Amino acid sequence: MNFEQVNLHLDAYKEHNQILDAANYLIHSFNLGHDNFAGFGFREELSPTSMLLTAEGALGGPQMVMIPRNLFDFDLNLVLNMVAHEMLHVRQKAPGQVIKDKNEREFQAYYEMLFHKVFPQVPEVSDFHKRFFGGKALEYYNRMGEDSPLQQKYAEQKTEVEHLINTLP
Repeated sequence: MNFEQVNLHLDAYKEHNQILDAANYLIHSFNLGHDNFAGFGFREELSPTSMLLTAEGALGGPQMVMIPRNLFDFDLNLVLNMVAHEMLHVRQKAPGQVIKDKNEREFQAYYEMLFHKVFPQVPEVSDFHKRFFGGKALEYYNRMGEDSPLQQKYAEQKTEVEHLINTLP
């Protein structure tokens, strides 16, 4: 993927205040789509320096990904990882594939932001963000319950996350 061209397209969308179209362009350009994706909508902006995206909808039902209007004011690699995180939730909540436990969904999504197993086309984020996302993955892992079946299921991935964090400069 030519990031220079992607940024040019995104700048054009931003210039015309076509934020939802820009988000859809990313979904198409980076092959992030899924049948359970119901589209994008707007949510309140947190601040000029932080963002929050959410996948909203009933488990087993279509999911809307809610984005702030200032989404494209942030680094493209970070934006792509945030969108991919939510698109993984879209898949996790799809009929026949529902992952009911929120801690499991979040652990999987933060793990994906670090290792890009589902979306290998998504670029890596900065070491700062890897450390942050790794910390979030471990937080959700710990919430699964000490030595629970879920923790046992993800023990190997937890070790991968810890190793990554410990090898960051």
